[in-house]
Amino acid sequence: MPVTPNTPPPALRPYLTARHTLLWDEADAFAAHIAPRAARMEAAPGRVERKVASMLGARGWFAVTVPTAFGGLGAGHVAKTVLIHRIARVSAAAAAILQATLIPVGALLHFATYEQKRRWLPRVANGSLLLTIAVTEPGAGGHIGGIETTAERDGNQWVITGSKIHIGNSHLAGAHLVIARTAEADVSTSQALTAFMVESDRRGLSVPAHRPGLGLHGFSAGRLDLDHVRVPEDNVVGEIGQGLGVAQCSSILYGRPNLAAVSLGIHEAVMDTTTTYLKARSRYRGTLSDVPVVRDRIGDMEARLRAARILAYQSVHLLDESLPCDADLINAKYLGHRWAMQSTQDAMELHGAHALDGDYILQRLWRDIQHTYPPAGTGEVQRIRLADAALNEDPIQWSEHLAAEAAWARPDPTAA
Repeated sequence: MPVTPNTPPPALRPYLTARHTLLWDEADAFAAHIAPRAARMEAAPGRVERKVASMLGARGWFAVTVPTAFGGLGAGHVAKTVLIHRIARVSAAAAAILQATLIPVGALLHFATYEQKRRWLPRVANGSLLLTIAVTEPGAGGHIGGIETTAERDGNQWVITGSKIHIGNSHLAGAHLVIARTAEADVSTSQALTAFMVESDRRGLSVPAHRPGLGLHGFSAGRLDLDHVRVPEDNVVGEIGQGLGVAQCSSILYGRPNLAAVSLGIHEAVMDTTTTYLKARSRYRGTLSDVPVVRDRIGDMEARLRAARILAYQSVHLLDESLPCDADLINAKYLGHRWAMQSTQDAMELHGAHALDGDYILQRLWRDIQHTYPPAGTGEVQRIRLADAALNEDPIQWSEHLAAEAAWARPDPTAA
């Protein structure tokens, strides 16, 4: 698969500034640099990849959306998409390491106090701290209302007990944004949950050994067990009872577009791999790429890829422009995965038995694309949210309520 840098396609020019183009080139160079490591990651699924995380942190990319006042790049959501997309072309696992920390960073940007931002974000910016967001539970899955992890007040502390699963960067993070229940079961979910920052070295917090998944080898998405973990009042993010909003806002404004970018990178890699193979495969005094029925299939794949690319970038451009775009972000994740999955299946069939070779890149791409379906809501969840938009029944527009630039620009309340 080609790893040489290439320029952004003309269709993206309305969404990209000169700075975005520079980041595009930087991300391509980084991806080319880690390409040999991506192969080693694939060959050692039982090992958590730490070097790539360190390299990402050294570039300040975990703070791509963090304001410069806190040491970040302050580059916005299109820039974030550029980085994830271009890295995912070469290693979806490396892109997953990046995108997983960007979600809790978004939660801090929108809900943390100024003092909390000053406490956590500069360390994210200098690469010394990775974060996770811990919402999903063994018994509840993606059903936020079914969260059973509890947090009980004890003086000026909170005591948290429960378990979380499928937590991206679980074995790398120095702190976890944990959503826990702070009210009785009969209280509405919209008022029953609260978000807490929990440092990884807190007594009672344990992270079981890494278990490799179907794909994204090298990426850690494990379990957290909290056994009466004590955190101070200062570790509450947002208001008491605001945890549902923290989780939903982070999922819509960060999780969904991040996964759309990962899917897009995989999709492009699938297309590059397939066209390279078909143009080199001799058949009927020509190559497979000359066969009409094959070209028909390739045309369908190309149509999906072009549409997915526009959706991914248009939606985050709207977000950077502080325009209402929740449904666009949801749609980019939903169709981005769906189209990439369809193209990957087409690619498997076009390769014939060659696709079944264990060390062929297409197998990695097929395994990796499975991992962009469940996080931030399955396809069924996305369709329900899109139906809400069609029926004008959206309870809240997070992109409008917490527009990115407005949230970043909150003044320092301690300034004279």
